[in-house]
Amino acid sequence: MTARGTIMRERIVMEARRWIGTPYIHQAALPGVGCDCLGLVRGVWGALYGALPETPPPYSPDWAEAAGAESLRDAALRHLVPVATDAVRPGDVLLFRWRAHVPAKHVAIVAGEGAALSMIHAHDGGSVCEVALSAWWKRHLAYAFSFPGVAENCVADD
Repeated sequence: MTARGTIMRERIVMEARRWIGTPYIHQAALPGVGCDCLGLVRGVWGALYGALPETPPPYSPDWAEAAGAESLRDAALRHLVPVATDAVRPGDVLLFRWRAHVPAKHVAIVAGEGAALSMIHAHDGGSVCEVALSAWWKRHLAYAFSFPGVAENCVADD
């Protein structure tokens, strides 16, 4: 955070990009070593704010379907600021659901904007990467949030 207590969107994106290439490891959150999608967001939070606000309970790859509750959304509501899904900006956190009527269980961070709208995420069987926020992803977007204390301007002043 800056001295004013705000976080620049550029800093969030830079921190998320620092994780690119980190192998996917379920429930991990160590840059360069391993993480899953939630671990990526938790790691970025830790770099921005220090201590994590809560530790998630152990979860299986199918935890969302098994529980049937919007646990990921509920945790996001406890710590992040909701934003409109059609107004996301760099540094925002996105939650996706794979099918209608199932809980959201994937999370990513917006990196680009405009024509270059992209996101950074960790995916099973791969590693953290930056991909276009394509029509397929947009169809599966369920919720969007901003980190607390994010400055309204998009990038830091030079």
